[in-house]
Amino acid sequence: MAGVGQYLKDTQAELRHVAWPTRMQTIVYTVLVIVVSVGISLYLGLFDYLFTTALTRFVSALPARTPQTIDLSNATSSNGINVTVSTGTKPANQ
Repeated sequence: MAGVGQYLKDTQAELRHVAWPTRMQTIVYTVLVIVVSVGISLYLGLFDYLFTTALTRFVSALPARTPQTIDLSNATSSNGINVTVSTGTKPANQ
């Protein structure tokens, strides 16, 4: 227990040496932190909006891609062997 008691006494002695800010300094610094935080959030929000809008317009200006279909009904391999492909669906004429 002597170790904890000595620690608390030393801590109290060190806290007497601290130069605590005045009430007015605390208020000014608090307001300053709030103003800077709001300013930075507006700055970042503006650029986020601008980049998002620009990217959206850029992507919407690109031509639409349509899926490509490959007709494999008469496919042959590179060595001339006929290839049969099963799609898992029945042909329309059956």
